[in-house]
Amino acid sequence: MAVKDFSTNNIRNIALLSHGGVGKTTLAEALVYTTGAINRMGKIEDGNTVSDYHPKEIERKSSIQLSLLFVEDRDTKINILDTPGYTDFVGEVISAVRVVESGVMLVSAQSAVEVGTQKSWGYLNGKPCLFLVNKMDRENADFGKALRELNEAFGTGVAPIAIPVGSAGSFNGVVDLLTHTAYKYERGGKGKGSKMDIPPELEAQITDYRTQLIESVAESDDALLEEYFETGQLPDEKLISGLRKAVATGKLFPVIPISAAENIGTDLVLQAIVELLPTPDAVGKVEGTKSPNSEELTETREVSESAPTSALVFKNYSEEHVGKLTYLKVYSGSISSGDDLFNPTRSGSERIGTLYVGRGRDRIEVKRLVAGDIGITVKLKSTQAGDTLCDKSKPIVYPPIDFPNPVIDVAISPRQKGEEDKIATGLSRLASEDPTFKYSTDPELKQTILYGQGELQLELIIDKLSKQFGVEVDLKKPRIKYRETIRKQAEAQGRHKKQTGGRGQFADVWLRLEPLERGEGYVFEDEITGGVVPSKFIPAVDKGLQEIMAKGVLAGYKVVDVKVTLYDGSYHTVDSSEMAFKVAAHLGFKNAFEKADPYLLEPFDNVEIIVPEEFTGDVMGDISSRRGKIGGMEPSGSFTKIKAQVPQAELYKYSTALRSLTQGRGYFTREFSHYDEVPHDIAQQLIAESKPEPEEA
Repeated sequence: MAVKDFSTNNIRNIALLSHGGVGKTTLAEALVYTTGAINRMGKIEDGNTVSDYHPKEIERKSSIQLSLLFVEDRDTKINILDTPGYTDFVGEVISAVRVVESGVMLVSAQSAVEVGTQKSWGYLNGKPCLFLVNKMDRENADFGKALRELNEAFGTGVAPIAIPVGSAGSFNGVVDLLTHTAYKYERGGKGKGSKMDIPPELEAQITDYRTQLIESVAESDDALLEEYFETGQLPDEKLISGLRKAVATGKLFPVIPISAAENIGTDLVLQAIVELLPTPDAVGKVEGTKSPNSEELTETREVSESAPTSALVFKNYSEEHVGKLTYLKVYSGSISSGDDLFNPTRSGSERIGTLYVGRGRDRIEVKRLVAGDIGITVKLKSTQAGDTLCDKSKPIVYPPIDFPNPVIDVAISPRQKGEEDKIATGLSRLASEDPTFKYSTDPELKQTILYGQGELQLELIIDKLSKQFGVEVDLKKPRIKYRETIRKQAEAQGRHKKQTGGRGQFADVWLRLEPLERGEGYVFEDEITGGVVPSKFIPAVDKGLQEIMAKGVLAGYKVVDVKVTLYDGSYHTVDSSEMAFKVAAHLGFKNAFEKADPYLLEPFDNVEIIVPEEFTGDVMGDISSRRGKIGGMEPSGSFTKIKAQVPQAELYKYSTALRSLTQGRGYFTREFSHYDEVPHDIAQQLIAESKPEPEEA
């Protein structure tokens, strides 16, 4: 199949966004079917949609990765990025939004604005947005209620450009307010309406909505406002051009009622995308820097084929029998197969392999991609998501994609010994494909820890480790990085004397321990006078102190925020050695530490939770039960934002608990805050658990 060439101003790039389960993938299927790219509309339930083709997506009946599709309509190429609605895969959403000019946001005609809607709106960050009220064919569909919720959440700029004819079982048509024309659709048909008479009972509603739309468009432009005041109307062509400008500047957000599953209203959606949403070159110059880490040296590119070539890589994905696929957006110039481009982020060159445009699993080879287009290439050596590719003689570095911090962690261990290297190789490859997934082999905790956005994401990582790399692992609760410290000053001697025949070992130190402010770490001070401890042995004392502090005294956790002063001691001219003074430092520190009122610290995270209002009380009660401290609440539309500080030990599997408490409608973010004292009873339990089991007689 050949794909014809499209110029930059005949391209539209959109991301399909929504809360989970509202119908993005079904809409993508309807768009592909209505434009004639496929001859049969697949269904998620049957596992045969163009967009959801990964085996896990078919199994779960929901998207887990962004999918690139394109359709051709009205001499325009529309690149569609179908994104997952599940919060575990938010990185896919963020990547998609970064490279499109517009969002197409679906909301349900039954539940309208949900947590995922608000999150997606935040990721758009002011980009133009077309709202679709989907599932108008379902029971309890209410277009008016959905519209009110959209206005409450996102402002009065949200305005319908079409209204439904009927709802639920009677939904079979749409009235286009721009042309004052009604269209009737065959349920499950080809997505193209036929003109029909406007139902008389809708005339008053149409007049009201159309008047509101005209007034909103007029208010967005002084010249149009003046004409509207003079004539009381706007000609259709000025209404549409004014609406296009208002959409592009973020003053208006059009709304269309549809049923993706029944393919009703799809042609109006296509028309709105082509006629109202901006072209890639309409956004003006794209900004970057001349080189990595040089924020002052700004560089810009016109979104034009005549400008020096530049592109942003937004996704890597490995596919069996194909290898590494690299998804990129061309911002300027053009890219052809065989081109040599420079990656300033990695300071290396990349030879562009075969170029493709995507339609889900299917990829269609093309000769080149022009400014504004989105496509796929293969077998790049080192380029990662967020990297820039450009003309080496005209370098530019675009800002990397800003991904959220992980919210959950889990420890893993191989079921068979000796597979650590295979695990490391697999995790490295998987982390390069999903920038929201991270891992570390923590020498302090002696665990390999996986970090991610949710349990499902990490479940898929484990599944890929097994299927792609042949490694089976067990999951464990991650250990917590508790810390040990002291409340008061104390002094003690550390004396090491050992005679085993021949040369012995001798060292004697007197140490003073003092508590420091939180976060100050470790300070060592030498107050030796008169050479009672020779200067050549003092570094050994310091090293010995650092060793014992790393191992801990109370419960085996690192000691922090302690100043240690070496103020006296003695030595033997023959038997003293660096090793002897290290051992003496161990003993002296342990003796002084036990007298300095030691206690345990635990890490706290700042947690921000977004929940529907009706679940606020339950969620706050749960936070309190986890020893969390509520820091504040603030309304966010029909949702509540709760800020709290919670011990890390109490956040294991919190995403699952929150989902259960809020019927899947709550989400949270977390980041490290500070260390604070562990309650006495919990500290005693941790200390007891750290002691070795007594041997049986």
